[in-house]
Amino acid sequence: QVQLVESGGSLVQPGGSLRLSCAASGSIFSINGMDWYRQAPEKQRELVASITSFGSTNYADSVKGRFTISRDNTKDTVYLQMNSLKPEDTAVYYCSADVTTTGRVRTVYWGQGTQVTVSS
Repeated sequence: QVQLVESGGSLVQPGGSLRLSCAASGSIFSINGMDWYRQAPEKQRELVASITSFGSTNYADSVKGRFTISRDNTKDTVYLQMNSLKPEDTAVYYCSADVTTTGRVRTVYWGQGTQVTVSS
């Protein structure tokens, strides 16, 4: 089994910064893509940023130039650096990982979510 644990969510003022982390652990053989999603109240979950195992990245238009996704493959961890935060960034942020387990089964796993609130 594989677990994803997110951390770093908090209350921050508009224009502030936060760094989210998501650490994977368990029966991991390899991790392919890793993603950050978010879900605001009464809205659908949306993809915020993604990163491949080779480090290629992709971002939602709403966060381009403000958010940066990165990963440390030695720690099986993905990060989301969020700068110039806006109230509309308020949401629960989830990480997901496309994992091949030691049993050679490929599955997408999800974290439990971390709350980010941008408010003065």
